[in-house]
Amino acid sequence: MPYRKIKTVRITSEHTAGDDRVRHILHLPEGQRIIKVSGSVQVWDLEKGTQVGDDWENKDMRMRAIALSPDGKTVASGSEDGAVRLWDVDTGKVIKTWTGHTQEVKSVCWSPDGGRVVSRSFKEIRVWDLESGETILGPIDAGINVSAVCYSPDGKMITTGGVDLKIWDANSGELLKTLKGFFTCLAWTSDGKILITGGSKITRFDTATWTVLNVHENFVDTILLSPNERILASTKHLVETVQLWNLETNQPIATLLYHENPVNCTTFSADGKFLVTGCDDGDIYIWDIFAVIKEAGLPSNIVSLDM
Repeated sequence: MPYRKIKTVRITSEHTAGDDRVRHILHLPEGQRIIKVSGSVQVWDLEKGTQVGDDWENKDMRMRAIALSPDGKTVASGSEDGAVRLWDVDTGKVIKTWTGHTQEVKSVCWSPDGGRVVSRSFKEIRVWDLESGETILGPIDAGINVSAVCYSPDGKMITTGGVDLKIWDANSGELLKTLKGFFTCLAWTSDGKILITGGSKITRFDTATWTVLNVHENFVDTILLSPNERILASTKHLVETVQLWNLETNQPIATLLYHENPVNCTTFSADGKFLVTGCDDGDIYIWDIFAVIKEAGLPSNIVSLDM
């Protein structure tokens, strides 16, 4: 299987001694750089396989969630200490810190216009105003063990996953819909017509009626849509593979992406040509999606951004 692998430096600090695990990865818009969160926060150049600049000033409790702003200039993070922080991508410096959650923040998401951030901590979600830094919605009790939160593409709804899938009015906080099940991760299509969920199974919902379009009986911890929304990548906790799914046929792509250690996170490049994965041992893998598709015997246009 063709791939390139980058071995990251070992991170040792007073708080996270010996913790190499790559917990989160964000692909920056120009495609060559990623932000990697392990024992520290770093920017890496994928072409050179080297770190860019110094570690970010992450002296507080470790990050549990990160999300890139729509303009690609700012990262929102959630941490063990319950704070939501905004980071300048170019400088690696904290520019704002929002406090209010009393437990660690494990999921954050930007509104499509970049003016708000929604965060979740255990059962609670809050919506923050970017300019004022104030909680403008919440705290809202979202139920038991909320594991994921995200905005709909039009910014009118907020979806939470955990024990049950819940859809909220993004302006009023009104609960609009509850769907039974166990949901660990969420992904909307850009037109807002389909919500894909992972957890006890992979499910596609028609968001006009909230009816189920398709179900795969596969337990997954994370899902990620490719930029052209034709491929879905999924991972399972403590498993060394990534499964790709052909969303045009709703079938798994036969070729599994094997790693030497369990995979924690994935990110597609902006053009969808590469998938970057981060593992428990600190390794970062860069997968050539064209090569993967070719080996699976599928047409190359499944990777293309041209619809």
